[in-house]
Amino acid sequence: MKAIVVTAPNRIEILDVAKPKAGPYQILARNKVAALCNATDRKLIEGHFPGIDHYPLVLGHEGVAVAEELGSRVRNYKVGDHVLGGLLGEFGRTDFHGGWGGFCEYVVVHDHDAMVADGVADAEHGWFESCEIQTVVEKDIPFEEAALLCTWREVYGGIGDFHLEPGNEILIFGAGPVGLSFTSFCKLLGMKWVGVVEPNRSRHEKILAMGADRVFVPEEVPALRKDRDPLDAVIDAVGNEAIVNMALPLLKMGGSMCIYGVLANDTIPVAKSLGPYNFNIFVHQWPTRARERAAQEPLCRWIREGKLRASDFVTHRFSFDRIEEALEAAKSGGLVKCLLTY
Repeated sequence: MKAIVVTAPNRIEILDVAKPKAGPYQILARNKVAALCNATDRKLIEGHFPGIDHYPLVLGHEGVAVAEELGSRVRNYKVGDHVLGGLLGEFGRTDFHGGWGGFCEYVVVHDHDAMVADGVADAEHGWFESCEIQTVVEKDIPFEEAALLCTWREVYGGIGDFHLEPGNEILIFGAGPVGLSFTSFCKLLGMKWVGVVEPNRSRHEKILAMGADRVFVPEEVPALRKDRDPLDAVIDAVGNEAIVNMALPLLKMGGSMCIYGVLANDTIPVAKSLGPYNFNIFVHQWPTRARERAAQEPLCRWIREGKLRASDFVTHRFSFDRIEEALEAAKSGGLVKCLLTY
């Protein structure tokens, strides 16, 4: 089967790898729609994702697939189910590694609940923490929305990790897929005021359409301290350490600086005198899996109610074999979320 492989930093090829087989607690599934992760996939391709420096690696961790074969101990899935979070770690070649391995024609999903019930949710039996968010998605959820649930679940879970609450007033830096998701979700969850900082003015209309109360360019941030009351929280949806010190003067007493995403640098300089006497810093570099899994139900409810649509996020679509064109589009600056179809 075909797979998208980063053979060396900044070099992508579509290569043949072995088609997987379903183990006792596994589901073999054929990919339908996948999504590029603007942050993680880009860092893997460029060769600076923290802790991963081995190539070739098979890319991809966001997608929806259709179950085709079930292992002998699987009991919470059936053939034909639409499944989320399929990955692959073995490729029939000892020199290949997994950059989560989801950009293949076939992927593997684990029956997490069966493994927990049977007492085999451990590394010895092939379980790993991402198995918890490999789930069935109901068939009334369109494939494009289902693929975006991989991003949406993480962001919704991040709101819980940041302890944001209805009535909060927050500012979000960045209007990529993560920033737009935070904007939409915070308004849907009853935040009182949501502002967004985005240097690309061509995105400002979209941000307001997603529910933001105000949109700013970075140069306008210092004036915010004079123009409005201090904020409950600031979210860095970009992954830029410099945003911390830019945001600290905007926080209320006991407010929170919320950093979302994997940071490339090991240290975060914090000029504490810029903030109030008491403030929190939350660094969310990895999903809390229980929150991520629990997010699927409310997100699917919003999809069914028409409050959450893939069309508000997806700007580009390419077939699987046009991955290089997709990556070029990602560099252009006009891309928000890109889908790959199989």
